[in-house]
Amino acid sequence: MQSVFGTALLSVALFLGILLMLEIGRRIGDLERSRNPGVEIKGSTAAEGAVFGLLGLLIAFTFSGAATRFEDRRHLITEEANDIGTAYLRVDLLPAGSQPEIRDLFRRYLDARLDTYRFVSEPERAAAELGHAAVLQKEIWSAAIAAAGQPGAGPDAAKLLLPALNEMIDITTTRLVATQNHPPVAIFGMLAVLSMLGGLLIGYDQSGKTHRERVHMLVYALIMSSAFYVILDLEYPRMGFIRIDAADQVLVDLRADMG
Repeated sequence: MQSVFGTALLSVALFLGILLMLEIGRRIGDLERSRNPGVEIKGSTAAEGAVFGLLGLLIAFTFSGAATRFEDRRHLITEEANDIGTAYLRVDLLPAGSQPEIRDLFRRYLDARLDTYRFVSEPERAAAELGHAAVLQKEIWSAAIAAAGQPGAGPDAAKLLLPALNEMIDITTTRLVATQNHPPVAIFGMLAVLSMLGGLLIGYDQSGKTHRERVHMLVYALIMSSAFYVILDLEYPRMGFIRIDAADQVLVDLRADMG
């Protein structure tokens, strides 16, 4: 599901599956009519209400959750930019001779953080950049501790800089967990199954008519498969057409300010 092609393929498969279930439902109804001529065949209102009610609830739940997680990930990008920017500014509290080396580490660190998510479609490269950033975190921390104890450091250098560095490091874990936070696959499977069951019931109710209501059938299949696609796209915002990449601009701007 973590690619444009994969998400689109699943949505197309659901679209075709719904159309198939619509046709199967219609044929089941026609078969019952042929076996019981003169008897009105009608779907169970209670069963249809339960299926479509649960389907609507599930769509609302998954869509709302996906949209919330999408916004949370955007806010975390801004938070990381603020944390890195604050720590970078507090390097001014260190001795002048130690600042150039630490600032260079910050630049390399931010480059690694940007590349981690820029190459998210290449898992091996993204993992390598994530590991590189972790190494740079340790180097920045060690250099900051050493510099804070040198002559020429501000009196509160350690008290102000180290907490800022700690927040800068912690946010990387928070962002990583956020990118991996998705509903269980069973939820998406249930959504697809209920969509097709709804198609089966609709097709059943359409049986006995002299003509197929093709527009209604196509609209139902299109709406359900489109909703499924949008939910998946929101869940994986660096893989599909709904992108979160624009939020990375705050980190890009911060990197430009660092020189």
